[in-house]
Amino acid sequence: MRMKIHHVLLLAALCAQTPAFAAAPPAETAQQKAARMQWWSDARFGMFIHWGLYAVPAGEWKDRKDLAEWYMEETGMPRAEYEQFAKRFNPTQYDPDQWVRVAKDAGMKYIVITSKHHEGFAMWDTKGTDYNIVKRTPYAKGVLKPLADAAHRAGLHFGTYYSIMDWHDPSQHGAKQGHYNPTAIDPARKRAYINAMKVELRELVQDVGTEVLWFDGEWLDWWDTRDGQEIYDYLKSLNPKLIINNRVANSRKGAMSGMDAGAGVGDFGTPEQQIPARGFAPGVYWESCMTLNDHWGYNKHDNHWKTPQTVIRNLIDIASKGGNYLLNVGPTAEGTFSSGAVANLEQVGAWMKVNGEAIYATSASPFAEAPPWGRATQKGNRLYLEVFDWPSDGALQVPLHKAVSKAYLLASPGKTLEMQPDQNGIKIRLPATAPDPNASVVVLILE
Repeated sequence: MRMKIHHVLLLAALCAQTPAFAAAPPAETAQQKAARMQWWSDARFGMFIHWGLYAVPAGEWKDRKDLAEWYMEETGMPRAEYEQFAKRFNPTQYDPDQWVRVAKDAGMKYIVITSKHHEGFAMWDTKGTDYNIVKRTPYAKGVLKPLADAAHRAGLHFGTYYSIMDWHDPSQHGAKQGHYNPTAIDPARKRAYINAMKVELRELVQDVGTEVLWFDGEWLDWWDTRDGQEIYDYLKSLNPKLIINNRVANSRKGAMSGMDAGAGVGDFGTPEQQIPARGFAPGVYWESCMTLNDHWGYNKHDNHWKTPQTVIRNLIDIASKGGNYLLNVGPTAEGTFSSGAVANLEQVGAWMKVNGEAIYATSASPFAEAPPWGRATQKGNRLYLEVFDWPSDGALQVPLHKAVSKAYLLASPGKTLEMQPDQNGIKIRLPATAPDPNASVVVLILE
C-alpha cells in the first residue's frame, strides 16, 4: 500500500532535514573502542526478542504449522492481505516491567528487540512510515520506549534490531518471482529510502533510548559496504557511544555466518545459531545469537525448548571463547512470553545467581584447547573452571603450570579444596558429587 499524500510530504520534509552523509567519526584507537564496548563485553548474556505482526497467525497457514517471522515470505502472501494482521494485533497483556524481570532474573544484562523486521512493520510511533503499531493496530501505542524505560530502571541496557530489507516498502520488490527475499530496489528511490531509514534510526537512538543497534537483512545486492559505512557514520554522529553490529554492511561472506570476511563495518560480529569452534583474536568482539526453541518469532506449536543445561553450557562455552550470548524469545500477539520459555529461563537464572561471577566481565580461557571435563574463563588472578563432566575418581586434572594459592567451589567458597602439582599441571581433589548437574565451578586463585 502506498503512503498517503500528506504522509509523503511530511516524510519529504523530515528527509530534507536529515543530511545525506554524515562526517566520518574520528578514528578510534583499540583502547577507546575497548572502553566504549566495556559494558557490552562485561555483560556476556542478553535477551533477544522477535515481535511483530507474524505473532498474530502464530505459525499457522492453511495446513502448515511451522511458520514464524518469515511468514510473509514463506507464504507468498500479498502485501495487502498481510497488512490485515495489524487489525488483530492488540497486545493488551504486554507488561514491559514483567519482561524485564524475566530477563534480569535469568541473569541477562541487556535486551535487544525487533523495532522493524523484514515485514516492514514498525513497533513504535515513527514518522518514517505510517505502517506502524500506533497507526495501524487497535493497541495504538508504541512498545519500544516503555521497554527501554523499564530496562533502564532495572539497570539493564537496551538495544533495537532493525532490518535494512523491507518487504512492504514500495521502493522494493522481490528479486525472484513469487518471493520477497531478497528484495530488489528501484534505483531512483534508493536515496529516499536511505533517508527514510535515517529518520527512523534517529528516533530509535534519540527518542527510544537505543544503546545497541542490531542490523539484519543486509545481504541484498543493492546494499554495499559504502551504504553500511554511511549509516554507521550517521549513527555515531548521533551518539558516539552507540554500539552497532557488523550487519550494518553486507558483511556475511566469510566461513562463519555473521563474521566479516575482511575488515568490515561495525563493532561486533554476529554468528547465528552456532558457536565458533575457537574464539577470535583479541579486540574482535562477537555475539552468538540463538533461538530458545526452533523459531525466532512466536509459533504456538513450537515447544521444542533448549534445556536449561544446554543454555547454561552454551553460555559458558561462548564466554570461554570471549563472546556474548544473545538468547531469543518470541512473544505472543497478546504480549506474553510462553510459559515454557519462562520456566527454562528461571532455571538458568538460578544457576547464574550462584555462578554468575564465572561469566560476567571474564575473558577467554587461557588454555589452547578446551579441557576434556568442561571449559574455563578468567578474571584478574581468578581462573574459573566450569566442570561439565564430574570426575568419577574425584580428581580434576588441570593443565595449568602456574602457582595457585587457593582452590574452592564457587557454590561453597568457605571450603578450600586440596591441590597437588604434577607433571601435567595441577590435580584438584573434589567432593564425590557435583554441586550442580548442569555445570559446577571451581575457582583457582593464582599467585
